[in-house]
Amino acid sequence: MNNSVTNTARLLWAGLRALLVLTLVTGVIYPLVVTGIAQGIFPGKANGSEIKADGKVVGSSLIGQSYNLPLKKGQETPDPDLKWFQGRPQNGLGANSINTQYKLILSGATNLSADSKVLVQQVKDAKAAVVKDNSVPGYTVKPSQVPADAVTSSGSGLDPDISPAYADLQVHRIAEKNGLSVTQVQRLVDEHTDGRTLGFIGEPTVNVLELNIALKSLVTKS
Repeated sequence: MNNSVTNTARLLWAGLRALLVLTLVTGVIYPLVVTGIAQGIFPGKANGSEIKADGKVVGSSLIGQSYNLPLKKGQETPDPDLKWFQGRPQNGLGANSINTQYKLILSGATNLSADSKVLVQQVKDAKAAVVKDNSVPGYTVKPSQVPADAVTSSGSGLDPDISPAYADLQVHRIAEKNGLSVTQVQRLVDEHTDGRTLGFIGEPTVNVLELNIALKSLVTKS
């Protein structure tokens, strides 16, 4: 009987020691090592790819933001603030009441099929809005000029980037709304256009948040 109790106690103690060792290694040491390496090699990405402006964090280069006007009385969908470059349509899976600058909180696609009447109507409405919003005196946008990313959301619904074509489409409107020359704004877009990764992976992109921060700085100086 005593031997049985002793063996059981030994097994329990061995199991407890294994639990403590594994907890220490996988729950404390390993996370600290990984965190230390990440902070040492690429601290920006490890901290969420934060973007700062005026000395404070204003967002992440990985998550898009909306640039809308305040809601009017009885209005459910805000109008875009057309003095800023606009990003892709935002179609995530959920909303929140904490981050008022960007309502979407759950990432994901709409799961609407290509022949969905809802999706087709969304694209038509979005294209008409892009044509209307970006047509200014002396410059009229044609429906054929509207790129796909201007009227469809990304797979995440939170894409921070737009194509150079969509950014170029907005140049005349941005210039007109901010009292800048088209040349000034176009130069801004060109400076913030990132090429393909390693020269051949993916497509050129423009980060909307970074572009709008640069636009704000340009307007302040002008």
